[in-house]
Amino acid sequence: MRVLRLFTIFPFNTMTFHLFAELSALQIIGLAIAGLFGIALLVLFLVILRFFPLWIQSIMAGAGIGPLDLLGMTFRKVNPEVILRSKIMAVQAGLDDKIITTKSLEAHYLSGGNVPKVIQSMIAASKAKILDLDYKLAAAIDLAGRDVLEAVRTSVYPKVIDCPAPSKGRVTLDGVAKNGIQLKVKVRVTVRTNLRQLIGGATEDTIIARVGEGIISAIGSSETHGQVLENPDRISKAVLARRLDAETAFEIVSIDIADIDVGENIGARLQADQAEADTRVARARAEGRRALAVAAEQENIAKIEESRAKVVEAEAEVPTAIAESIGTGKLGIMDYYRLKNIQSDTEMRGSIARGAIPMKS
Repeated sequence: MRVLRLFTIFPFNTMTFHLFAELSALQIIGLAIAGLFGIALLVLFLVILRFFPLWIQSIMAGAGIGPLDLLGMTFRKVNPEVILRSKIMAVQAGLDDKIITTKSLEAHYLSGGNVPKVIQSMIAASKAKILDLDYKLAAAIDLAGRDVLEAVRTSVYPKVIDCPAPSKGRVTLDGVAKNGIQLKVKVRVTVRTNLRQLIGGATEDTIIARVGEGIISAIGSSETHGQVLENPDRISKAVLARRLDAETAFEIVSIDIADIDVGENIGARLQADQAEADTRVARARAEGRRALAVAAEQENIAKIEESRAKVVEAEAEVPTAIAESIGTGKLGIMDYYRLKNIQSDTEMRGSIARGAIPMKS
């Protein structure tokens, strides 16, 4: 089928065969070279047609990127439009061409970086006279996942952070002075980006946590809540003196007290709770002592009953002992009656004492 198609496209008749037979080997080689040259011209035309607008832009802007550079970017899977646009921005802004080269831009693009944003951040830093930002630092910040352009903007125009953060669900920072009065404080922290510590530095959450800790500590070190209400800036000064922005990506510009309110008397409530706890402990101890007393009383009653049983047992032996004494002559009959009279007299006195009514005065 392929042979038939070739013969359909290039019909070889007898005249054509004779024509090729009459050509010499050199003529055939020449025709092949001419065909290859034509194909090369066609490819060159297509390349020029593809990159001619970009090349014209490079020439007009003085970016110094030639058509071969654009073609090489295509082979390296680099978007030439992004590189050219970024290079033009750098040249028009007057950035150093020796540092921001085409190869460095391609390397950053192949590393997954955002080349236009890096150039825009450097332009913004140059216009704002920020000398701390060079191309290597900007590229490193971008590759670290930080928004380098937003960082430059925050460095130029400081950012205000509410403390505590409203997204955390808390409205105020609550601290208690030494006199037990609670103070509710709202703080606004003004920060600017520290570009040198942006890579690896702590974020806003760390700043909020450190400032909150410093505010609560400053309130707790005050003798009375009145001192804080009279001079609120003593809190901000105490917090600023602690250098809370160390090892963070920000530099604290100022700490301002936005609002301060008086809360509950935490000290009095704690004292009341302590008194209630002491009362419960005292009641528990008294109940323990009462239980011990009841147990001792029951024990004494048992001892009394035991003694009474012994007395009854001893009294039961008395008639036997008297009989033995009378039988042996140790006890006379008169002594026996005298003993009975004393016993009757004792019982009478006891009955009188139990039935006597106390006289009223």
